[in-house]
Amino acid sequence: MTNLVLLLVCLAAGAALRHWQVVPPGAHAVLNQVLLAVLLPALTFLHLAEAQFDQRFLLPMLMPWLIFGVGWAFFAAVGKWLALPRGTVGALILTGGISSVSFVGFPIFELLYGKAGLEMGLVMSLAGSILICVTLGVVVGSWYGAARPSWRAMGANVLRFPPFLAFVLAVGANALGYQHPALVRGVLEKLSAPFPVIALLSVGLQLQLTVPKSRARLLSIGLAYKLLLAPVLVWAVYRGLAQQHGPAVDLCIVGAAIGPMNTAGTIADRYGLDPPLAAQMVGLGIPLSLPLLALLGWWLTR
Repeated sequence: MTNLVLLLVCLAAGAALRHWQVVPPGAHAVLNQVLLAVLLPALTFLHLAEAQFDQRFLLPMLMPWLIFGVGWAFFAAVGKWLALPRGTVGALILTGGISSVSFVGFPIFELLYGKAGLEMGLVMSLAGSILICVTLGVVVGSWYGAARPSWRAMGANVLRFPPFLAFVLAVGANALGYQHPALVRGVLEKLSAPFPVIALLSVGLQLQLTVPKSRARLLSIGLAYKLLLAPVLVWAVYRGLAQQHGPAVDLCIVGAAIGPMNTAGTIADRYGLDPPLAAQMVGLGIPLSLPLLALLGWWLTR
């Protein structure tokens, strides 16, 4: 509950700072650079370098990749049908295809499924949403953010992206059986601790609660996929596995219904993928997902 209240407070604080002009215009861009250059790499290396995965975590690990892959195809088709700008399509793919598992999901998973739920949520975040952000998220940003995209430029952007470099180092360290020394762990924990607060403040600084008519249809399409179609998709694909995997399937359905990941909005802003739309997808999608998650959790656990 603390995380959910903090989420709403941070969004409201960011919106208030922007409304009362306490911070200069463009302050969110500075926060986003700090997030991507320092905080997200620290968070990635802190957790992935020591992560341990086994078969029972397979479904939670694969779920984010499923909704992102289908979401990419869905929004690309919608973009072609509506003749949307490339940046708008990219923003919808990023924010409509990735759940805010760590910040919104962890307290919900623990409440519904206890310690086992929190462990599966951690894998869903590390090997799913966060990993997608630092790999395919950068691919989407590079491809849809360029007027004339090229594989070479896209590859260079991925290789220069600090969280991806942290991911590569973490995977190498993990393969070698690395364990954080106490000092390194302490520094990484301190560096990564402000991540959710700063990320949500950045979203709040870009948030406009008044939705222009020109954006209403795009937001409706993006949030309809993220909050409704994605959990239905996971239910349809995973329902035959329910007897074998028990609560893991229910947890994946809940995870698919969580609002958009704030880091996805940050990446959209970095690559110029319709930042106002990306910010509204996150800022409206997360609060709107909360009553849906409560209803879904009640239905799955009754």
